Amino acid sequence: MHSALDRLKILTNKMSSYEMARKENIKILKNLYTELKIDKKVEEFSELFAFKAINLSGASLLHENLGEIKKGKYLQVLAIAYDKEAMIKSKNISLAYFGRAESVDEKLKNNVVEFVLRYRFEKSFMTLEHYHQMLEPYNKINE
Repeated sequence: MHSALDRLKILTNKMSSYEMARKENIKILKNLYTELKIDKKVEEFSELFAFKAINLSGASLLHENLGEIKKGKYLQVLAIAYDKEAMIKSKNISLAYFGRAESVDEKLKNNVVEFVLRYRFEKSFMTLEHYHQMLEPYNKINE
């Protein structure tokens, strides 16, 4: 059984590891953002995170067949915008179009898949922070 100090050290190491991974992720994500020319559609990098989500068409994002091309589809990065005031609440916006998935260069396809995964990684941290802040008043109530 680990002592309280050992558990604290393990937790601290995990947290610093996640924070380092997050910083590295942002750096690479910014590079992919310009390399894939997504900056032509979304001028400011930070504006990417205003989207509800970013999806991929033409290649799989499933763990068991990650990056596998979907024949007959077009490789494209799609953003999902949400407007609660609009009649139709969400809409897909193409951020980058690369043509038929089967004819896209392997390195480009891998960069597109990586971009979407890295975006989702950062978005998950932002969601975690959001809910952590929302729970703060309840933490004070339960003290």
